[in-house]
This record gives sequence, C-alpha cells and structure tokens, in this order.
Amino acid sequence: MAQQSTETDWVSRFADEVIAEAERRAPGKPIVCASGLSPSGPIHLGNLREVMTPHLVADEIRRRGYEVRHLISWDDYDRYRKVPEVPGVDKSWNEHIGKPLTSVPAPAGSAYPNWAEHFKAAMCEALAEMGVEYDGISQTEQYTAGVYRDQVLHAMKHRADIDAILGQYRTKKAPAKKSQKPVDEAELEAAEGSGAAAEDDGSGGSAGYFPYKPYCGQCEKDLTTVTSYDDETTELAYTCTECGFGETVRLNEFNRGKLVWKVDWPMRWAYEGVIFEPSGVDHSSPGSSFVVGGQIVRQIFDGAQPIGPMYAFVGISGMAKMSSSRGGVPTPGDALKIMEAPLLRWLYARRKPNQSFKIAFDQEIQRLYDEWDKLESKVADGSALPADAAAYSRAARTAAGELPRTPRPLPYRTLASVADITAGHDEQTLRILSELDPGNPVTSLDETRPRLDKAEYWINTQVPAEQRTVVRDQPDEELLGTLDEQSRGSLRLLLEGLDEHWSLDGLTTLVYGVPKIQAGLEPDAKPTPELKVAQRAFFALLYQLLVGRDTGPRLPTLLLAVGADRVRKLLGG
Repeated sequence: MAQQSTETDWVSRFADEVIAEAERRAPGKPIVCASGLSPSGPIHLGNLREVMTPHLVADEIRRRGYEVRHLISWDDYDRYRKVPEVPGVDKSWNEHIGKPLTSVPAPAGSAYPNWAEHFKAAMCEALAEMGVEYDGISQTEQYTAGVYRDQVLHAMKHRADIDAILGQYRTKKAPAKKSQKPVDEAELEAAEGSGAAAEDDGSGGSAGYFPYKPYCGQCEKDLTTVTSYDDETTELAYTCTECGFGETVRLNEFNRGKLVWKVDWPMRWAYEGVIFEPSGVDHSSPGSSFVVGGQIVRQIFDGAQPIGPMYAFVGISGMAKMSSSRGGVPTPGDALKIMEAPLLRWLYARRKPNQSFKIAFDQEIQRLYDEWDKLESKVADGSALPADAAAYSRAARTAAGELPRTPRPLPYRTLASVADITAGHDEQTLRILSELDPGNPVTSLDETRPRLDKAEYWINTQVPAEQRTVVRDQPDEELLGTLDEQSRGSLRLLLEGLDEHWSLDGLTTLVYGVPKIQAGLEPDAKPTPELKVAQRAFFALLYQLLVGRDTGPRLPTLLLAVGADRVRKLLGG
C-alpha cells in the first residue's frame, strides 16, 4: 500500500510531484525516472549528479510502496567526438573520431571489448557500491536491434515539422533598428550529464532537412550526408564525406544510424514514458536540447516532457569545472577509494539540485567526516533537524536496506594520522588503535574497516610527501641542549603524566593541561589568550622534538602512535 512521506527535504517534495504527475499521465503503471550518461571518457563526479538526483527521488517513491523504474540510458551509440587524455590512449585514436563509441577500441590494456564498455564498467562498479538500483539501456543495442524503427520512420515522415521547430532557434539576422542578440542554435551544449553530443541538428544541404544520421557502411563514421529519402518506399540514399562511400538503403530494415540528439532525446521520453529526468543548467538556455525537446516531444511524438530540476555543477576542492574530455578528472570510483559510500551519497542528498557544491580530496575531507559523524550522533539521540535526518537516512540506506558500514567508525582524521605515522603497518596500527580507549579497546582492524582503508588510501595518494609525518629515529640533542628551564619543565610534566594519561582522552587532557599547570592553573581551567600562546609554543616544541617540524597530526594521536618508550627517548626523559 502506497504511503505519504513524512520527510521534509527536497527529495520528498519532488517525490510528491512525480507521484502526482504519474497518476495524472499513466495511472497504475510503474513510475519512470531517467538519467542519461555518455561513456565518451571517464564518467566523473559531476555526471554522478545526473544519476543521484533521480536515484534519490526514485528510492523515496519506492520506499512509499510504489513500483518505480530508474532508467540509465547509456548513450554509447553517440559519435566519438574527441580523444581525451586518459591512460592507454594516444593520438592514433584520432582515426576513430566519428564512429559510434561502441565501435572504438578500448584503451590499451583494457579487459573490455570497446571504448564505451571500458568507461561504463567503472561507473557500474561505483553505482553498485553506492546502492544505486537501475535498469541500464544501451542505445547501441536499441538502435541496432531496430527497437526504435517506428519512431525513426515517424520522425523522417515529419521532418518538415521538426525542421520548423528547430528553425525557431537557428541563428537569424536581427531585424533593423532592433538590438536584440540572435540566438545561435549551434550553442555548445555540455554533453556530459545528459548524453547530448555536440552534433548538428541534422540540417543537410540542398536535399533538405533529415533528422537521421547513418553511420557509413565502409568507414563506420557519421560524416555522412543524406541525399534523398522516399516516404513511401523508405529508400534513403547517403554519401560519406570522409571516405566517399555511398549507398541506398531501406530505412524500414536499416539499423546503422540514429536520430540526431535534439530529436533522439524527446523520442525516448515518449517511448519510455519518462515522468522525471533532471538536466544540467547548460540545457536550459533557448535552443538547447531540453527546451527544443519539450516542443518536439509534444508536437511530433505525442508525448510529454519529463518534470525535473536543472542541476548545478559539482566541483572538486581546488579544481576547475569538470569535463570528461580532459584527463585526470575524479570519478565516483576515485571518490570511493577515499570515502565510504554513505558519505558520498550524503554530499548529493543534502544539497538541493540547484545548489552547487564541492567534493573534497584535500584536508577538507577530515572536516566533512567530522560533520558526518556529528550528524550520526544527532540522529541517534533524536536532536537532528528533520531535513538533516532525512538526508542522513537517504545516505545510509536505500529502500532495499542499509548500506555496508564500518562497525566501529573511529574519527577519520585519527585513522589518517595513524596510517600516516605507521605507513600502513598493521601490527603497529592495531596497537595504537587499541590504546585510544583502553576501557573499550579495538581488538581487530576489521572493526575499523572500510573507513581505515579509505583514510590510508587518502594519506598515500592525496597528501604531498612533504606533508607526511616521519618520526625521528634519534633525539634532537642540539635542540634539547638549548632549552630554557620553562621548556624543560613542560617536558618533565608531560613525561611524568604519560602512564596515568595513556589514552586518547587522557593525553588530550595532559597536553593541553601542562601549560595550565605551569601557569598555576587547574588542568580544566578555561584558556586565556596568554594561555593559548603558551600552548601553541609547547605544541611546536613537541612537534620539533618528535617529527622535526612545527606542525603535524593531532598530538594525542601522535604520542600514542610513537609509543611511550620512544616518546620518553625523543623528549630526553
């Protein structure tokens, strides 16, 4: 039995709208939400928003007891437009420009049969880890199996009507005495995210307009021009401007070509009965595929445009706007190496689609994890705000159940510090983690995984070598020999308290308390500005004696990692 939501976040509001729209358009049928992805290169974290927005809405609808399908259209029959900078690919791939993505060889060394499958596989793996349930549709399979034959013939029959719609947006000369700017139909639409390839709209030479593009029977490229078409016989003639090949085929049995993008997308809305599909902000301008598609789906295919928001861009800390055609852009798989799936889901769930946000690969990830852990404890004690609790729920579980989690989620920054200091030595890592809370010790590293593995990977791949922590082998005798009585006294107080305070909380009290005791205050006294100066000086001295620089991991964690005996040796005890 379908239920009404009690949540108050953006996902729930969209789910309300989608259910109402589905009941108006197609009562009793499964509710269709859709995403489109082009495997033209690495599918990055910006493209993930194209999937996560409908996933979260579909999942909420599913939670309420409705039947829902989340389609992911793999736009793998799109043309190969340019050679991205990715491993295993060189300039020789230029010769494949113009072929369908499924006809381009995979990068060297790949286990996959073609370019599209290679880049699709990494995304499928990430979506599985994130708990995203979907029905994948290969557009290569749809077109080459003749699934859209009736739609293709229908579009060709109504080509003049389509041309008239597109003509409203093509570049026009501005009338005299008017300063309005012409709208250029050939605007650059970002293909990543909705599968919109940067292709023409099918306007073809003197023979007229054709919304269909054959792939050449000889060179496989789409550099073809349709020269004639007969509606009665469906005979279509084309020539290839690349290799000179030409042929006449019957479109009612020919399957090696596709509708141009601005006709293809609305055709699929009608064919699949899509109720909800978001699109990037780059699709909202006049003449863009979403705007034009709204007219084409109604007037040509007798369908309705999906409802759905324009979504804003996703950035990376310290990186410019992402593009799949450029190498080195982080993918969902890259993010999942340094963060658990619920945290990555949460970043998309907590922001409305029209809000841009950044994903941290730098030190900011530690603060993000602190925020997540704090939210988890608020949800547990019932003090979280409703929208925050809803975002947490959507991140931690789907309609199918809980996502895998770390049994004992220790602070990410602590795990990163320990991994940094131990260089991944399991025995030493377990010793340190077991001493964090002696009353409830960690007894196996498995309790702290996968979070420990993510923190270790982050330290090893995202933290520059000069920022890594290397503990001294021998005491800095020179520095120890120049210390004044105040500094020597602070070290003595620390060493005397080690045994009694040997836990994370105890050492925290100790290192902050030493300057207070020296100032004649109680260890729990509130810090004054003067006291903070003294604490900073004391911390800098400890870092210099332990790791040879002024800063490092949090001192309590560092002391535990170094071990009591070695701390005594390095501090001259």
